[in-house]
Amino acid sequence: MGKGKLKKFQDNARFEHVIEPEVKGHVANDHPLKGNWNTVFFKNKQPLVLELGCGKGEYSVGLARMFPEKNFIGVDIKGARIWKGAKTSFEEGLKNVAFLRTRIEVINSFFAPNEVDEIWVTFPDPQMKKRRAKKRLTSSGFLTRYQKFIKNNALVHLKTDSTFLYEYTNEVVRVNQLKVIKNTPNLYSESWTDQILSIQTHYEQIHIDEGDRINYIVFELPQNQVLIEPEFDGED
Repeated sequence: MGKGKLKKFQDNARFEHVIEPEVKGHVANDHPLKGNWNTVFFKNKQPLVLELGCGKGEYSVGLARMFPEKNFIGVDIKGARIWKGAKTSFEEGLKNVAFLRTRIEVINSFFAPNEVDEIWVTFPDPQMKKRRAKKRLTSSGFLTRYQKFIKNNALVHLKTDSTFLYEYTNEVVRVNQLKVIKNTPNLYSESWTDQILSIQTHYEQIHIDEGDRINYIVFELPQNQVLIEPEFDGED
């Protein structure tokens, strides 16, 4: 391990707002903060917003700056990525943002029913191969996981440079008749692009510089609806 990465891991270990639980394989025991994020960690009753696959945490930090009346948690398995957002929020003294280092497959071990108000999925791996469809963070399988801890009709945002993932997510939404709030295949061509959506991740800036379109959809996710996985071709 390089000295730079080791230093980042050491920083994460001392940051009180970075949670790094032990996860064995694909199994995690329920964490003590499950159901207690507001009372024990943030010590307030503010709405809780997750950024799944947060990478360097640009959205978690950016949203925390904009909305001090909400709490934000960036979730990612890569500690070296989380370090950037953790360091920035630490230096800025942001008290309404935290980072959870874990696999999203075990996300239900960390959040209790009705605990989460909103979810952001920002530039995830599109998992284009058919055999990896279940790993798409907007698949019916993952949405069913989220249903177990969201409040009813919580908003789910997807922001991606992948036309494939965007079209797939639209199909998930269509077959399940989920309510769409906003939807565009070319975000920055829209007149309604607001301050929230103008937050740009490191990788998003690269895609924009290369002329790629940014796709965006936000929809409501009911708690109790049984979700159907659509027929959608991927790569063999």
